[in-house]
Amino acid sequence: MFGFGILSALTFLPLLGAAIILMFRNDDEASLRNIRHIALWTTVAVFLLSLVAWGRFDAANAGFQMVEQKAWAGGGLVYKLGVDGMSFPFVVLTAFLMPFCILASWESITFRVKEYMIAFLVLETLMIGVFCALDLVLFYLFFEGGLIPMFLIIGVWGGKRRIYASFKFFLYTLIGSLLMLVAIMAMATFAKTTDITVLLQTKFPADMQKWLWLAFFASFAVKMPMWPVHTWLPDAHVEAPTAGSVILAGILLKMGGYGFIRFSLPMFPDASHYFAPLVFAMSVIAIVYTSLVALVQEDMKKLIAYSSVAHMGFVTMGLFAMNQQGVQGAIFQMVSHGLVSGALFLCVGVIYDRMHTRDIAAYGGLVHRMPRYAVAFMVLTMANVGLPGTSGFVGEFLTLIGTFAANTKVAALATLGVILSAAYALYLYRRIIFGVLEKPALANIQDLSAREILILAPLVVLVIYYGVQPGAIMNASAAAVAELVKTTGAVAVKAAALAH
Repeated sequence: MFGFGILSALTFLPLLGAAIILMFRNDDEASLRNIRHIALWTTVAVFLLSLVAWGRFDAANAGFQMVEQKAWAGGGLVYKLGVDGMSFPFVVLTAFLMPFCILASWESITFRVKEYMIAFLVLETLMIGVFCALDLVLFYLFFEGGLIPMFLIIGVWGGKRRIYASFKFFLYTLIGSLLMLVAIMAMATFAKTTDITVLLQTKFPADMQKWLWLAFFASFAVKMPMWPVHTWLPDAHVEAPTAGSVILAGILLKMGGYGFIRFSLPMFPDASHYFAPLVFAMSVIAIVYTSLVALVQEDMKKLIAYSSVAHMGFVTMGLFAMNQQGVQGAIFQMVSHGLVSGALFLCVGVIYDRMHTRDIAAYGGLVHRMPRYAVAFMVLTMANVGLPGTSGFVGEFLTLIGTFAANTKVAALATLGVILSAAYALYLYRRIIFGVLEKPALANIQDLSAREILILAPLVVLVIYYGVQPGAIMNASAAAVAELVKTTGAVAVKAAALAH
């Protein structure tokens, strides 16, 4: 299909909502109420449209679907969008999480509401664009453009150290991505095109692959983030408003993993095999080291942020196992983590809005006053641990199975992360929820409101549903992953042979 279709509508509908919000004043209650409602219903419309697109998606087709293409900007550049089984789940995940972000900000954001909602709608366009882009230049514009609204969300509506955290986030991710820009120019010069579908069929020389792989790795490793370039993430999470943390953990981190799937593995297979031991080492260190760091945190957000780094370690480990179980497990883990970590940050936001502190020591015994909150937090904690019956188990198990087939020692070391995740997650839950309600400030704390139940209930239900019925995500990606594994199959077999 040529022309503008459903993917363009999905990508740019949030900008229409932002344009409408621009026409409202920012200084009276009626306008602020209208701004909030327009932002909410725009994100709901995008989600509903993503479900329509999901209905058109053929999971058995390994190629790109719903492709749109137009000549753009001259010089051979094209505006080209399309999705496959490895990208479309992230489009739907982005559209699904955004309404919850708007609802979570309904009462907590009280100044510059107009600018805040516009920033989130612009960010939604850029995030969906990343997963739909089929042109390297277009991908880069969406990928880098997302830095600007998130920089503003952290820097304007964040905590006390928001300026430091926003600049650290911006500089870390920008510097890594500049190397990717150089690699994009080299690829365009070599292949005479920036069309991703053509580049996927292009065989780059082995030596060139290594340099290109490293340049892309610099960007994606920071974005995920991998150890040791992860230090911007805890600061960004701690200072970001609740919805900012949700979208940062739920979607922005996944762009790095998606980059590995879309570019590093299929375009540079020889280099991916060559550098796989490096990725395995970095992944294991991330899983074990950041889990230990999470154990000693006294700030709830910082603990969950470090747990995200550990969970992303399972993702990179599974991807570079380069087999069906590993790659599918990594994709499932990213979707599951988007739901679980997003919901956990929403849970932190619930009690922060009441008590205005994230210190674990400030809480205790909340089960006596907030039983509904305790149940929701318990389910999400179990998913974060990877308990069977929750979505967290499926992704971790598959990545470990895939890694075991590629390198048994790496898989054995990574299992330590499962034990450590139980330690820090249960430590957090016990200190906040259980015990005696003895702190006077907590005596009158209120349980979940109707709005907060509306936010958390769908996430809790999906975490359980995908833990029992993972097929919706697994089936969507199976054919595309099989094609990817086939492309890198010789490399994967070689890697397994060397490991044994």
